[in-house]
Amino acid sequence: MNRRTVLTVAASAALLLAGCTGTAGTTKGAEAKAPDDPSKVSGTIRVLTQRTDLVQDGTMKKYAAAFNQTYPKVKVEFEALTNYEAEVKIRMNTENYGDVLMIPSVIKKNDYPKFFASLGTRAERAKKYRFTDFTTVGGKVYGQSPIGVTPGFVYNKKVWSRAGVTRWPTTPAEFLTDLKAIKSRTDAVPYYTNFAAQWPLTSWTSVNGSVTCDTQATTKLAEGDPWTKGSDLRVGDTLLYDIVHQGLAEKDPATTNWELSKPELAKGKIATQWLGTWAIIQFQDAARKAAVNPDDIGFMPFPAQVGGKFCAVVAPDYNQAVNVHSSHKAAARAWIDWFTDKSGYDKDNLAISPLKDAPLPTVMKPYEDAGVKFIEVSDAKGAQVKEIDDQSEVGIYKPDYRQDLVDLARGARKGSLDDFLAGLGKKWTEARKTVGS
Repeated sequence: MNRRTVLTVAASAALLLAGCTGTAGTTKGAEAKAPDDPSKVSGTIRVLTQRTDLVQDGTMKKYAAAFNQTYPKVKVEFEALTNYEAEVKIRMNTENYGDVLMIPSVIKKNDYPKFFASLGTRAERAKKYRFTDFTTVGGKVYGQSPIGVTPGFVYNKKVWSRAGVTRWPTTPAEFLTDLKAIKSRTDAVPYYTNFAAQWPLTSWTSVNGSVTCDTQATTKLAEGDPWTKGSDLRVGDTLLYDIVHQGLAEKDPATTNWELSKPELAKGKIATQWLGTWAIIQFQDAARKAAVNPDDIGFMPFPAQVGGKFCAVVAPDYNQAVNVHSSHKAAARAWIDWFTDKSGYDKDNLAISPLKDAPLPTVMKPYEDAGVKFIEVSDAKGAQVKEIDDQSEVGIYKPDYRQDLVDLARGARKGSLDDFLAGLGKKWTEARKTVGS
């Protein structure tokens, strides 16, 4: 399930979908305390995961073996779910949804205490970990992501260099100019939308915060029109529209292929895709399989600067949580802490560590060298934003409206960009009036 993290970046950033209808949550207020003595922790825990690939190839079993060196009396069993969200949603109508699981997007944030055991107070956990806002309810934290991700353009450095572009563009206009150079000077498709796969289009919402370098970008979605002039989403959506409208994307978006796009970009047949740090290792692996240099895979920030610096939003992936009904909460908590702090899962995935004192992965060295500013966007009003999104039926975390945007840009749908974005803004602001703070 290689596409998992694009989905989860959106989910962890704000996909707190309207209400699970389950009645299983009845142990509100339970805690999963960190054990003091590993030798006294025992039991068999079942860990639900969306990483079917890592279960199938034995990687998760290796993590469990390493975990057992510290916690020898805990047996870890993994259950990989191909359609994680749909399957877990059904299970959460019961008490049987594993001992450890990734918090599914179907659960409203305010309902976390009904389904998950607390990991401690935000005040305490925020000293050590990033992303505590995303699962905090009533001052307590109910989940922890083992990795952080940041959105950006995965690109083929050789193709861009062959087109004469050796520096990252700093504005959308420069970015479009560079794509035109790629089109005229190389045989590569300048930009690939992955339209047919649908879910990659949702990653365009992740420009939110990067354009204006604003840690309150999500809060502003809850308070105004996301497509007002100069706003992050308007800038991002306008760039996507312009890329397609100016003929700088694939000829037939309906025939795109996500899996094929990885070796095609690695081999230089595709130049650029907007995804996230999670994708880098997948494209490098594709390069190795295609017998080309994995170092040709580059990663660049969104083409916008504030005060002469690029900004990149760092957000959590899926957050792991302890089932409030688990009979082995200490063992489940031990797994979450170990997997987050000591497993090396972040390094294995070239991801950003959730530990505040951890260095950035080597793959992000170009960002460090360029002085890119990393920011975390507050999720204090994330649940409210999702409720507005649901009420408005805009779907900023769904692919539909950007598929409509791409169709508009390529002439398969009638209308103007200004009218299209104004229509989204109208639906959003009207829905906002009906949603409480």
